[in-house]
Amino acid sequence: MIRVLLADDQALVRTGFRMILDNAPDMRVVGEAGDGAAAVDVAFALAPDVVLMDVRMPEVDGVEATRRLDAGGCPSRILMLTTFDLDEYVYASLRAGASGFLLKDTLAADLLSAIRVVVRGDAVVAPSVTRRLLERYVGTGPDPSALTAAKGLTSLTDREREVLALIARGLSNAEIAARLYVAEGTVKTHVSRLLTKLELRDRVQAVVFAYESGLVRSGLGRP
Repeated sequence: MIRVLLADDQALVRTGFRMILDNAPDMRVVGEAGDGAAAVDVAFALAPDVVLMDVRMPEVDGVEATRRLDAGGCPSRILMLTTFDLDEYVYASLRAGASGFLLKDTLAADLLSAIRVVVRGDAVVAPSVTRRLLERYVGTGPDPSALTAAKGLTSLTDREREVLALIARGLSNAEIAARLYVAEGTVKTHVSRLLTKLELRDRVQAVVFAYESGLVRSGLGRP
């Protein structure tokens, strides 16, 4: 049973999501929160598998709540909820530790599918969409995090760096395998190893890392 926490300042929105999730045979809503601070407290108390986190909430927003959960070592996967797919808050959320984002008008079936994907340890944001976010919002000036990321590249093999760059360009494992003339299973191994070396949760954070390290630059990440 997948345990889900709903964090949104609009009660009606929470009710709608609860109705969808409660009708799924493998999911259960274990708690609700009306703001980011409450979401943090409830998440640490209940340790849900997934937190559906609204990006924009009063007082403590979803970005700060995500940052606090990630810093505190909360094992919950976080899916950000937003109205716009090019919301600057979404990019900040990805940097803060979120595993992806969903638009609030997502179809019920897609919402359930996304939650299941995240629980399996993957990300639900299409890399191409993440790339558009990064190309729009990643800074071009000096950034301590960028320097740290660049140093992290030295731990990767040439092939792992190549795979990372292709992930950042929006390619799937199958597409990367075809591009490199290797088996898809080999690509999965490379992805797993580079995520472990860089201490990243998933492909979304890998895309962020690729941009911040300078491996892929804004405007140059398209296939």
